[in-house]
Amino acid sequence: MFSEKPSQTAMMASAARAAHLVVDEPPHIFADRLAAPLLGERAGELLGYHRLHGGHLILSGTRAQVTARSRHAEDRLLGSGLTQYVSLGAGLDTFAYRQAGGGIRVFEVDHPATQEWKKRLLADAGISVPEFLTFVGVDFERDDLNSRLGAEGFAFDRPAFVSWLGVSMYLTAEAVSATLTAFAAFAPGSELVMEYALPPEARDPLSEEMAGYALPAAAERGEPWLTFHTPESVTALLAGRGLRVVEHVRQPDLPAVAARTAATPVSVDLCRLVVATPA
Repeated sequence: MFSEKPSQTAMMASAARAAHLVVDEPPHIFADRLAAPLLGERAGELLGYHRLHGGHLILSGTRAQVTARSRHAEDRLLGSGLTQYVSLGAGLDTFAYRQAGGGIRVFEVDHPATQEWKKRLLADAGISVPEFLTFVGVDFERDDLNSRLGAEGFAFDRPAFVSWLGVSMYLTAEAVSATLTAFAAFAPGSELVMEYALPPEARDPLSEEMAGYALPAAAERGEPWLTFHTPESVTALLAGRGLRVVEHVRQPDLPAVAARTAATPVSVDLCRLVVATPA
């Protein structure tokens, strides 16, 4: 995610979104029908794992995690009325390519290497880049986020919706702090949906079991989890940067997850969402 190599984590998340429509029974939490085409020649292999071993905790848990967080963030975005959307660590997210405009300007923020890889995948899949989308190349560990956004036309005098999903746990504490400080400078009325990972002492047994699979796998891919937060610690971190918490959301409590049938993928409380605004 942060080196010159394409993000394996982004690929796994995209595969999970695609597999949700193939492996899991309806009602579906989230429908991303561009995820599989974007994976290109890897789609068959990656979806094959889910078809063969879809009931395994790590695969079912990943499908639940990535679909639930995307559904929650997009529902809030579309209900907010905000016309600037910043996707931090966008990876292979497809929101902009599934929308018919709707007056929302989208800024996809990610490492330049990941963005160049995504552009190649989009071209190979025949997916056009919409005119309302701007790519913003940022290394969260080194670059000034707001300087890069400003250089690409982001309007700091207008509120924005920001999603930061599946990213903070891969960053150092310093980079997480710097990113939140940057968001605190956004216009009043802005909203952030951030996903954070729970430390061992805050996990239930099922979440701890999934962590036993997920964390070593991430480290093996060269993308280890580096930061963990409790609801209390992330609330304090946000408050220290002038941000007000609206709510903490457990994945199993999301309406889209609760509405699923008994065939629901396993929904664990390994990562939570926090919704915050500039105070």
